[in-house]
Amino acid sequence: MKSFSGQVLGRLTALAIGVVVASSCSSDKITSKPDVSLTTPPAAAGNFVGYTDTLTKQTVCGNCHVDKQLAWESTKHANAWADLQANSHANASCEPCHTVSSNGNGTTDTQVGWVSTKDSRYKDVQCESCHGPGQDHVTSPTLANRPLASIAVDTGAQFGAGCGECHTGTHHGFADEWLQSAHAKTQEAHALGNAACVGCHVGQDALLAWGVTTNYKEASQEGTNPMPVTCAVCHDPHGGPNAGQLRFRIDVADTTANLCMKCHQRDNRAKAPLSKYGPMAPEGPVLIGQAGWFPPSYTGSTNIVGTHGSSTNKDLCVTCHMGTTTVTDSAGGFVDNYHGHTFAAAPCLDAKGVPTASGDCDISQRSFAACATSGCHGSPAAARSAMTAVEQRIALLDSALNSQLVKIPASEFSKTTMNTAIGAKFNLQLAEKAGSAIHNPFLIETLLTSSIQQVQKDYGFAPTFNVDLRNILPETAKQYR
Repeated sequence: MKSFSGQVLGRLTALAIGVVVASSCSSDKITSKPDVSLTTPPAAAGNFVGYTDTLTKQTVCGNCHVDKQLAWESTKHANAWADLQANSHANASCEPCHTVSSNGNGTTDTQVGWVSTKDSRYKDVQCESCHGPGQDHVTSPTLANRPLASIAVDTGAQFGAGCGECHTGTHHGFADEWLQSAHAKTQEAHALGNAACVGCHVGQDALLAWGVTTNYKEASQEGTNPMPVTCAVCHDPHGGPNAGQLRFRIDVADTTANLCMKCHQRDNRAKAPLSKYGPMAPEGPVLIGQAGWFPPSYTGSTNIVGTHGSSTNKDLCVTCHMGTTTVTDSAGGFVDNYHGHTFAAAPCLDAKGVPTASGDCDISQRSFAACATSGCHGSPAAARSAMTAVEQRIALLDSALNSQLVKIPASEFSKTTMNTAIGAKFNLQLAEKAGSAIHNPFLIETLLTSSIQQVQKDYGFAPTFNVDLRNILPETAKQYR
């Protein structure tokens, strides 16, 4: 913590001089007498302190960091030991990830905490599982000896610290999947140092942009050690009100409140002069019908939302991009749990049938299972057919508009005031962004068709493609039922 209240300072002082009693360093959540010592952990524990009360799951750290204790109590981490015991496949090799141990905090000595003592004060994934041993800070609290956690996921060839040390492997392979994703590579060179980019491309800056000021090992290393979008960017390790310890909700069609759309919502409206990069990360606004340029002669609705962006698809982006599955082999044996952390929509499958981040496969080899389970489509086959049909229609409209735009003088696209050329070009670029056709085919078809008509009107071109949107939309709708 960067500052301490008088009450907390008093508690820390009491700890430091070793005269702490249960009532002087307890939160309102403690209802029974502590059954372990606050200040004397087992000698073999490696300076890990664990619980001060195993009955109420009051951590030693939480006696002072009360807000973090209260948030943590609602997480799955707080019940990690009981969940393990309830699993018929539980064994001793699982215990280091369900207790306070060297996993997750970079401690090199593996014989610490639960592993070395089997003391009940180290059950569950507690503060020190991520922060490391807290005894030095507890007995003599200073800013300098705070055990800071890391937001890193991969430290090289092996997971050495952070979430990845436990959330890996065939059962909990979140980190393995994440490493395949674009989120693991967001801190590209072109984004570093660019104030318009770092808030979404660099983990430290994303957290600051979202008002997260909690300290951690890499907090001041944006320039020397920029983090990508790691687990702790999207998930609050201490817990919170949202499912999955997410920092923001995923089920709201609001670019300011939806976790994914906090970043996937840049440059969704055309403006002059036309950017050389085209629309940047417009996925969220496209999905919920808030993107594109509507020509002056367009008289229809400008709030065009398809099934994917409607209440039918409650979890919006997550439904398609984070579909989960358990893969078994032909004999019914377990192969892998897939948690959707490659963020690939309709992913390719490897030889075992496990989804991958690669999109380099034929559409017939991609999994559309999430499309059917969400309620958007009747079956994976129906979703696959709808995607094929939509892409064909939009490719036709795209080609027709492009054939018009190449005839317009280049000077029209560089003007500093909006005109039809700039707006139509923006819509064309929007349509060509990966996934736009699927995020909201109704919106994209409307933008392209109305752009074609406006270009024909303003630049005097003979119709190269004549379609009445009122005729095409009913057919489009049928494809998506």
